[in-house]
Amino acid sequence: MSDFSEELLRPMTGDDLGETRVLSGTGMCFPWLQKQIQSVVTGGKKEKDFAQTTGACLSFIQEALLKHQWQQAAEYMHSYVQILEDSDSFKRQAAPEISLQHALYLLHHGMFDDANRNLSQAETWRYGEKSSSQEVLINLIQAYKGLLQYYTWSKKKMELSQLDEDDYAYNTASQSMLNHSWKTSINLCALIQIPGVWDPFVKSYVDMLEFYGDRDGAREVLTNYAYDEKFPSNPNAHIYLYNFLKREKAPREKLISVLKILYQIVPSHKLMLEFHRLLRKSEKEEHHKLGLEVLFGVLDFAGCTKNITAWKYLANHLRQTLMGNHLDWLQEEWNSRKNWWPGFHFSYFWAKSDWKEDKALACEKALVAGILLGKGYRYFRYISKQDHQVLKKKIKRMKKLVKKCSIVNPGL
Repeated sequence: MSDFSEELLRPMTGDDLGETRVLSGTGMCFPWLQKQIQSVVTGGKKEKDFAQTTGACLSFIQEALLKHQWQQAAEYMHSYVQILEDSDSFKRQAAPEISLQHALYLLHHGMFDDANRNLSQAETWRYGEKSSSQEVLINLIQAYKGLLQYYTWSKKKMELSQLDEDDYAYNTASQSMLNHSWKTSINLCALIQIPGVWDPFVKSYVDMLEFYGDRDGAREVLTNYAYDEKFPSNPNAHIYLYNFLKREKAPREKLISVLKILYQIVPSHKLMLEFHRLLRKSEKEEHHKLGLEVLFGVLDFAGCTKNITAWKYLANHLRQTLMGNHLDWLQEEWNSRKNWWPGFHFSYFWAKSDWKEDKALACEKALVAGILLGKGYRYFRYISKQDHQVLKKKIKRMKKLVKKCSIVNPGL
């Protein structure tokens, strides 16, 4: 526990009782904070102490919010806002951040009107010269207002979809939506031009641009968000751009170029199987080679080991790779994995477990194990000896494929 936490939670002493105290709305006592307020009055180095105190108090509020200790966070917020209102320039400059924290608390509890009022007050707060960090904070506050306006706009869009276009109510609702979209655009646009991770704000803005037919504007926003080097690396930026281009029915090459970057950032993402399918449809050999690499990359991750689609794709791609005389592609991928994949995927334990839990998965894995490790390897041997009436033909076909395609087969 931090020194700040210990000070707030320690039992009251006689000295504390003799001091003027700051009370929260429910009577919680904060003698330590009041002591720091009084130190500001004297000036000098104690003003620096107050800055440290307010910073620590803000951290304590954030800690309570992260732990979902909503009542406790509200107590500290209430007391802290009282302090800010009664003190000098330092506290006044910090007030918008506290207001934003409070607004997020209200949003979490669905109190949208209260949150909007809180954000409006924070947005108009001005004291002293505005620093660059304060400008970003104000933009963030305005963007959260934009999200609230987007929420209202989305509800109106839902209502509009249920009206007849020839109805008078349709025109009224449509105009109301347009007014909300204009306000929302202004609030969101400023923030998403500042380097950062602004996923919900970008998605909301693009949704409105698409709705009003500004596909060029939407494409430009998403392209900048994904490729502008001033922005931090963000896999979601590439996912949003890919989904947009897919809706636009963009050329396959364009879709591949976007997913190729996502693959470099998150090789286990669920879109990688879609990436593999795009690569397989390409006529370029380099794309077929990359398709094999992508599948191995997906199955390197523990969270993907039960993905039957990935195993099915790998089994088919291994067979086609070998039939296309590209053993070198396979060896390139397998050489870095042959010392750990057998235990990771193909142990005797996994053979028994997979057969018990998902027989179709076990058959796909057994085919891959047989191709990579030979028909004598324990995983393949265990599955191929199972007597299962429904899967009898599948297992027989699997044995033939392994005999023909295994890379440990001297006949290859």
